[in-house]
Amino acid sequence: MDPAGFAGIGLAFAAIFVSMLLEGGNPASIILIPPIVLVIFGTLGAAMAGGLLKDTIGLGKLLQRTLMTKVTPPDVLVDAVVKLADRARREGLLALEDAVRAVEDPFLRRGLELAVDGTDPEELREIMEAQVEAKRKADNVGAKIFADMGGYAPTIGIIGTVLGLVHVLENLSDPDKLGHLIAGAFVATLWGVMTANVVWLPLAARAKRLSGLETAQMELAIEGVVAIQAGANPRLVAQKLRSLLPPGSEAKKAA
Repeated sequence: MDPAGFAGIGLAFAAIFVSMLLEGGNPASIILIPPIVLVIFGTLGAAMAGGLLKDTIGLGKLLQRTLMTKVTPPDVLVDAVVKLADRARREGLLALEDAVRAVEDPFLRRGLELAVDGTDPEELREIMEAQVEAKRKADNVGAKIFADMGGYAPTIGIIGTVLGLVHVLENLSDPDKLGHLIAGAFVATLWGVMTANVVWLPLAARAKRLSGLETAQMELAIEGVVAIQAGANPRLVAQKLRSLLPPGSEAKKAA
């Protein structure tokens, strides 16, 4: 699991609360249940209204996947493909039938199974590319939900502030309460802006980044499977696949 998601969100919240302490404020003053409930559930409701029910129901799994997805280095996939290419070159494509079961990457495994079953190379590529495109569309839906929540949260917070100010106006006859009520009214706006820019928008950006990494690795697997099916030289397979790696990954592998 890449810790950047948890670490980044935690660091941002820590910076906010530490800055309050340094300015002499009390972080407990913004831990008010009514505005927090309004912002969180109001944002969730707005996101639900803007999409499909299945999208919102799957928000928990989407959140877990975005924060806890394990990012596999692409050179690990390259090494696995090169080993399979070497065996297929020496023993034939059918010899991979047993080795395919031990392949950890499910997308690579399905591609190899199609190749071993004798699927036409063009059809194999079309099938695998269609799966990549389907994943890209599904990931875009997830990232859009987070981005939408990041857009709704500040406005929901403003609604909470307006409600709080209405309550302030109802108590103008009691000046002793006004300061506390006005401060409480603006807490909703704070939580709306804070959750949008510390949680939802960063998660949307992270979801897009992870999707790009995963689909790039799937495209790498397609090239590897096609090369194995064609009986390409393992050295050429390695050279071709490593030329598709990001510069940092290629340098790390060379080191």
